[in-house]
Amino acid sequence: MRVVKAFTICLQRCFFSITIFMCLLTAFSVFANDASNSAWQKIQNQGKNQPVYFYAWGGDAQINAYIQWAAQQVKAKYNINLVHVKLSDTSEAVSRVLAEKSANNHTQGSVDLIWINGANFAAMSKHGLLLKDWADKLPNFIYTNPENNPSVLFDFGLPTQGMEAPWGQASLTFYYDTLAKSAPPQTLNELLSWSKANPGRFSYPKPPDFLGMSFLKYALMVLHQHSDAMLQAKLNQPATDENTAQVLDSLWAFLNKLHPNLWRSGEYFMQSGVQMRRLIDDTELSIGFTFSAPEVPAAVKRYDLPKSIRSYAMQDGSLSNTHFVAIPYNASHVQSAQLVANFLLSPAAQAHKQKPAIWGDKTVLIQTTLTAEQQALFKAVKPHPSALPLNSIKRTLSEPHPSWVEAINTGWEARYGTSQ
Repeated sequence: MRVVKAFTICLQRCFFSITIFMCLLTAFSVFANDASNSAWQKIQNQGKNQPVYFYAWGGDAQINAYIQWAAQQVKAKYNINLVHVKLSDTSEAVSRVLAEKSANNHTQGSVDLIWINGANFAAMSKHGLLLKDWADKLPNFIYTNPENNPSVLFDFGLPTQGMEAPWGQASLTFYYDTLAKSAPPQTLNELLSWSKANPGRFSYPKPPDFLGMSFLKYALMVLHQHSDAMLQAKLNQPATDENTAQVLDSLWAFLNKLHPNLWRSGEYFMQSGVQMRRLIDDTELSIGFTFSAPEVPAAVKRYDLPKSIRSYAMQDGSLSNTHFVAIPYNASHVQSAQLVANFLLSPAAQAHKQKPAIWGDKTVLIQTTLTAEQQALFKAVKPHPSALPLNSIKRTLSEPHPSWVEAINTGWEARYGTSQ
């Protein structure tokens, strides 16, 4: 009996201890949530009634219109005046913040929010130009399911460390005129053969144009698909004097074969995707590409491209990445910028952005994290005939380390830029 009684007392004490532990754990959780809610409430209170200068590429009419829509929403919600400062290249904003830091302007910066990824993020992170540890604390960040969605935590292989809030995802998409005599190429090797059989009917924008650089990175990643593991690993490492030739020689060999059969025999290159689109509309080119798949049906609807245009994805892989918004370390309106970034992550804003007629930019939110009502916002309408067919992308290609952009641009300019 004494043994049973002692055992019973022991169980009671254990149960009491577990109960106390669970109560403390619950109390701590409640306290943490209250603290988080209180911190966000403070940001809301301080961020209202302020301007936000959003530095973002302004080269696409659809994207510009979406940003204006977002500006109307945050104006109504927070009385924030969101000003879209249109850039031809994101590096312009990077240079501005760097210049402000050099001038010891650490609190009154002109850039409050910046649309960014890749090499520009790497540069700003390297020079300490970004605000840290804020993005993953946004209330809407939880909808990205970061534990099972690492693409929102890494930018071209670099950890974001809370310096960027994900905004959307995109992939390199090709399009062609179905009235052309030959079927479009489905792989990089087929593109080489197709260009030889159809001289002057394809080209790409001159780097460092973003779209032109994207094509070169696509080619580089495909060319190394069957390289040994050690060489492939170098693509995810910084470019150096030692590894540049080893990695890029195959790209130069490919371009040496491709260029003689390009538009204007590869002696002159277009300056942008817009010019490429015009050349296709004028029937000078038969194949084009974009990093914004919805741009194609939108252009067809505007009569900037013919109705015979169709979109497709290369079967050997589609270069894909996530794009983000970030806040410079010296932003003048930090709290207001966080409110805008959180709104851009909201299910309503993400669903509106994903509509083909609006922008068509793929959402970064994971549907299983949303309520049924929120999921209903993403129900798709019947796509335009020229739109990229659903599930066309069978294989994605990750971006190489951001430092390869400069290495590719420098090598390209030395080899092919003198005739421009």
